[in-house]
Amino acid sequence: MSDEANTPREVMPYDVLVIGAGPAGLSCAIRVKQEASKAGKDISVCVIEKGSEVGAHVLSGVAIETTALSELFPDWKEKGVLSSLVPVSKDRISFLTKSMSFLLPTPPAMNNHGNYITSLGVFVRWLASQAEELGVEIYPGFGGAEVLYDDKGAVKGVATGDMGIGKDGKPGSRFARGVELHAKQTIFAEGCRGSLTAKVIEKYNLAADCDPQSYGLGVKEIWEVQPENFSAGLVQHTMGYPVDIATYGGSFVYHWKDNKVMLGFITGLDYQNTYLSPYEEFQKFKLHPKIKKVLGKGKRIAYGARAISEGGLQSIPKLSFAGGALVGDAAGFLNMPKIKGTHTAMKSGILAADAVMEALGKNETEPSSYQERFEKSWLYKELYAARNIRPSFHYGFLFGLMWSGLDSMILRGHAPFTFRTKREDYEATKPATECKKIVYPKPDGVITFDKTSSVFLANVFHEEDQPSHLKVKDWNIENNVTIPIYDAPETRYCPAGVYELVQDEPNGKPRLQINASNCVHCKTCDIKDPRQNIEWVVPEGGGGPNYQEM
Repeated sequence: MSDEANTPREVMPYDVLVIGAGPAGLSCAIRVKQEASKAGKDISVCVIEKGSEVGAHVLSGVAIETTALSELFPDWKEKGVLSSLVPVSKDRISFLTKSMSFLLPTPPAMNNHGNYITSLGVFVRWLASQAEELGVEIYPGFGGAEVLYDDKGAVKGVATGDMGIGKDGKPGSRFARGVELHAKQTIFAEGCRGSLTAKVIEKYNLAADCDPQSYGLGVKEIWEVQPENFSAGLVQHTMGYPVDIATYGGSFVYHWKDNKVMLGFITGLDYQNTYLSPYEEFQKFKLHPKIKKVLGKGKRIAYGARAISEGGLQSIPKLSFAGGALVGDAAGFLNMPKIKGTHTAMKSGILAADAVMEALGKNETEPSSYQERFEKSWLYKELYAARNIRPSFHYGFLFGLMWSGLDSMILRGHAPFTFRTKREDYEATKPATECKKIVYPKPDGVITFDKTSSVFLANVFHEEDQPSHLKVKDWNIENNVTIPIYDAPETRYCPAGVYELVQDEPNGKPRLQINASNCVHCKTCDIKDPRQNIEWVVPEGGGGPNYQEM
C-alpha cells in the first residue's frame, strides 16, 4: 500500500452519528434534534448514506401507517408530504392457483383502513428535508466501511471507505482518503443485513439470546397501466401461486397514483429447492390471469430488489451496546403479517433517540434505556401479537396458513406459547441431487423480462475500476462444494445477474464469474449462500442502484 493510502484520515466529531438515511435513521436524527431543542441543548447530528442520494437504496411496498409519523410530526399533514400519499380505498387478499383466484377474509393485521400508499424513496427524501431544517447534516454518497472503537472497546464512530482504489488494490489517479466520523453515540440504521451492523452484533454478542433471523427477498416493479385497469388506493395481496407449498411467499399490488401500480413478490429465503429463483417466481407471478389483466398494454418503468428481515420479535437482538444502538430493519423490526416496516422502523428510531438523549445527559456510554423503552411501547405489543405468524410456516405452508388464520382472527396474537426459528435460512437449501429442476418460461419482453433489462431500470452504477465488493472467502469451497453440490445457486437467487457460470474451454470445468457492477445491494448472496462463503461489503460510496420511486 502506498504512503498516500496510509495518510491519516480527517476526523469529524459529532454528538450523534447515524449510519443510513432510511426511515429509522432519519426519524432518530429528527427526534434527537427535536428533544435537544426542547432542552435548549446544541447536539450535533450527522447522517451518512451510501446511496448517491437519500432514497436511492430504499425499496418497499409501501402502504404506510402514520402512527409513528404522527408522533414525530403531529402536524405532518401541513408539511407537504400529502402530495405523495394516496389513502387506501380497498383491501383485497386472494389465494391463487395457476389459473384461479379465491378471495379470502382480511385479517385485522392486514386491514389498511387509514393507511396511505406511497413511494418509500419519495417519503424518505421528505423526511431528509425535515431533518435538514432542524440542523441535521446529511451526507449521501458516503458508505460506512469500518467500525471504529475506543481504547475501552466502545464504538466511537465509523470510517468511510477510501475512494479511487483500483482493482489491483492500489490507489489510482482519483484516490481520496476516507473520513473518520467520531461520535458519542453511533446509530446503525443500515437496513436488512447491514455489513457494519453484522460486525457490531458479533463483537458484542448481541444475538446471544434471540432466534436466528429469517429473511425474505422482495422483487418489485412499478408499472404505468391503462386507466381502465387502475383503481387509486387499491391494496391487493396474494398467497399461493406461483410458489409450491414448501415455500413461503406472497405478493403485493398497490395502486398508487397517476396510473402507477407497484407490485412485487416476496420469497422466504428459507426455501429448500436450490433451483428456485425468486426473480423468476416474480416474473411467473405476473403471468397469472388476475395480474396480467392489470398490466396488459401497460409499461414497466422501474425495477428493484431488497432483502427484508422477517423473523419478528424472537429474532431481534439486544438493541444497545457501548457507544450506540441498532434501529429499523438492521435490528429486524418488520411486522411480517402486516408486510409493513416503515412505521415500526420510525418508532424504533424515536425510542433510540430518547435513550440516546438520556445517555448524553448522564454522560453514559451505552443508551441502555432503549431496550426498556422498546418493551414498554406499542411497538413491542404489536410485534408480540405478530410473533407466531411467520415462524409457524417453518412447520409447513398448510400449517402456517391455518395457524395464521386462527391466530389473527381468533387468538389475536395471545397464544400461550411462542414458535421459534431454529435454523438459518441458508441451512434449508438442499443439494441439487435432492431437488427437482424448475423450468421457468422465457421472458416475453411484454409482461416478463430478463435480468439484464431489469438491472438497467434500476439505474445501477458502480465505478468499474474498484475491488469487487462481493467477496468469495474460499474459492475451494466455491469450486468443490457450491458449484458441483448445489449447482451454483447464486446464479438463481441473485435477482440482478451478478453471478454467472462461464466455461473457458469446451472440456473445462465451469467457473463463477462475478459481475459486481450489476449489484442492486439486495444482500441475498450474503444471506442465502449455502456455505456462507460470500460476504457483501460496502463498495465505493454512491454506487449501486439509484431508485427514484421504489
